[in-house]
Amino acid sequence: MNNHEIDYKLYGDDMQFVEVELDPQETVIAEAGSLMMMDDQIEMETIFGDGTASQGGIMGKLLGAGKRVITGESLFMTTFTNQGSGKKHVSFASPYPGKIIPMDLSEIEGKLICQKDAFLAAAKGVAVGVEFQRKVGAGFFGGEGFIMQKLEGDGMAFVHAGGTIHKKVLEPGEKLKVDTGCLVAMTGSVDYDIEYIGGIKTALFGGEGLFFATLSGPGTVWVQSLPFSRLASRIFAAAPERGGSKGEGSVAGGLFDLLGGDRK
Repeated sequence: MNNHEIDYKLYGDDMQFVEVELDPQETVIAEAGSLMMMDDQIEMETIFGDGTASQGGIMGKLLGAGKRVITGESLFMTTFTNQGSGKKHVSFASPYPGKIIPMDLSEIEGKLICQKDAFLAAAKGVAVGVEFQRKVGAGFFGGEGFIMQKLEGDGMAFVHAGGTIHKKVLEPGEKLKVDTGCLVAMTGSVDYDIEYIGGIKTALFGGEGLFFATLSGPGTVWVQSLPFSRLASRIFAAAPERGGSKGEGSVAGGLFDLLGGDRK
């Protein structure tokens, strides 16, 4: 085992958080801003990249951090290490309603490819990198499908997704077409591409995106029913104009306040 062996427990249903149990000197890495709570004697440190041995030297660390910038993530990650003598706990929460999916990388051949904003936390030693879609032209226009994160190692990792999560096992040669925003993660054996939907009427009036992800087995795919981008667009579309009616007790009025509106 190259990764720290951590235990965990999930809490909640649609607004989940994961509690990680650390033995003395065990460490978990997490996205900046994902911490919910932690016990005393857990030391928190901000680092470049993911802190893996493969990033040895300042240039390696800068390269790892630079890759994270490409995916739209922060330059920094945070480590949480148990400096006490007994077991300690640290908890991480999802940034929006949905599920947290625990992934044992040793059971999926050591590699998971996931959406760039899906990674939440992992045992120290898990490498967090970038997976580029091979067809660069399609990728630039394919939204979420072009740049994805790559998690490698043999430890536990946690990814989050919106709405209900569906796990689908693809047989060799079996294909699945998925909205690029609904694709959460897939094992490294899945072959994927970004394809244009085609047809000007479909593109303009179909109500869907212009591209979808085509996934080919063998391998396992995780799909989410409610991408955050879709949720956010519906909320903003339903928000009232500043001059419109904003009743004190109305749901619309509450959304208006939530999105930064001011009442006159």
